[in-house]
Amino acid sequence: MSDLTGMLLLVVALALLFDFTNGWHDSANAIATVVSTRVLSPMTAVLMAGLLNVAGAFMSTAVARMVGAGIVDPGAVTQGMVASALGGAILWNLCTLMMGLPTSSSHALIGGLVGSALVHGGVAVVKFSGLRSVLEAMILSPLFGFVIGLALMVLITWTFFRVPRSFATWLFSRLQLVSASFMAFSHGANDAQKAMGIITLALLSSGQITSPEVPAWVIAVCALAMGLGTAIGGWKIVRTLGMRILTLEPVHGFAAETGAAAVLLATAHIGLPVSTTHTITSSVMGVGVVKRFSAVRWGVTARIVYAWVFTLPGAGLLAALIYVGFSRWS
Repeated sequence: MSDLTGMLLLVVALALLFDFTNGWHDSANAIATVVSTRVLSPMTAVLMAGLLNVAGAFMSTAVARMVGAGIVDPGAVTQGMVASALGGAILWNLCTLMMGLPTSSSHALIGGLVGSALVHGGVAVVKFSGLRSVLEAMILSPLFGFVIGLALMVLITWTFFRVPRSFATWLFSRLQLVSASFMAFSHGANDAQKAMGIITLALLSSGQITSPEVPAWVIAVCALAMGLGTAIGGWKIVRTLGMRILTLEPVHGFAAETGAAAVLLATAHIGLPVSTTHTITSSVMGVGVVKRFSAVRWGVTARIVYAWVFTLPGAGLLAALIYVGFSRWS
């Protein structure tokens, strides 16, 4: 086996491992609200989310093309650079998973890619127009999640003002099955594409393919890796997102999931690699503000936001250190 083939296989394996940790880390995005409101048991919720993550991954490849060719120059990419980016993102995911912090796997991957690219080839390798789009989406997607979650909760409150509480709880317990499924599907549609883009970038840089179109086998294996990771469930983050930010009832879960999923499907369609974590977390906050401002535990929220801010540079630094170590070793 040639060194090139060996490195390509290593990159594909790391990309699938990242996709697995992404599903494990971000499982809370799809199931936290439906588990915390006791609409579904934890085991049923993770199995449902895993299957729908797989289905969602086949919806589009627009985000994968953006990650594969829109962040760094494909012509300057090496397998070692891509492997380092994945290593940095995986380490960041595992650290924040152990801490129970719902950070963005998407931004960890992009930060890792930029960090290793800067060490490898300097600023000329990074496509700052694509990076700017990611940073803009990083700000706008939580804002849209917050606003849409808040607006849906206000609309529901007005509509069901005179409806008996017992009936409303029964109704939204059923409706939350739909919204949780919608959220799990949209998570797969957005997040599974990040690893697809990385594998496509590696195939492109090694000459295995000639255009940034995602091969069918890449879609299939990334979908399965994401689904398996989601089926394990990241329970520390489930508790943070589903219980520590806000005490949720089925109506809150329905509004938060529906608002976040709408944002995620829209951005997946246009090819923006946004954070599912940021979007659902901010949507939960928006729903909580309608309940009452003090219902949101802002101390927990501040800790989460700090982790969001440090994800890009943190994963980038880890990837850069891995690249330096890898270069010296090789």
